[in-house]
Amino acid sequence: MDILHLVDRLEELFNESRPIWFTHSVMVDEDRMLDLIDQMRVSIPEEIKKAQQILAQRDRILAQAQEEANRTIQLAREKAEQMIERDAIIQAAHARAEQIILQARMETESTKRDADEYVLESLSRLEVELEKMLNQVRNGVRALQSERQQAMSPTPVQPDKD
Repeated sequence: MDILHLVDRLEELFNESRPIWFTHSVMVDEDRMLDLIDQMRVSIPEEIKKAQQILAQRDRILAQAQEEANRTIQLAREKAEQMIERDAIIQAAHARAEQIILQARMETESTKRDADEYVLESLSRLEVELEKMLNQVRNGVRALQSERQQAMSPTPVQPDKD
């Protein structure tokens, strides 16, 4: 039976009791009063058990909620650490990529300088060789022209001395 119902019945018993004149006391039906007290004794432990069960259930729910909150916080921390690590890895990769690009540019410039130097040296040698050949060709042309002029110019006829 509900404890509040029993309290209501106890109050009803009190209200139905006869007052004793010139005092603040009342006459109560002893059997009804003892019966209500017995019912309360039986009912109160049941109410306390229900309250204890509710408190235990509340504590269990709070513990589960706390555990879930702790798990969520831990997962969030791990996720944040992974993101930080990933960010650090990305930054390191960008730095390494920039380093590789810079090194490639430097090597390209060095190779270009070496190639330009080689081409200049080769062209200079070729120029010297061509100048030698040109001089030889010019000398050959002059020699041929000189022989030709000599062959074409009349040779003075010399009288016969006979």
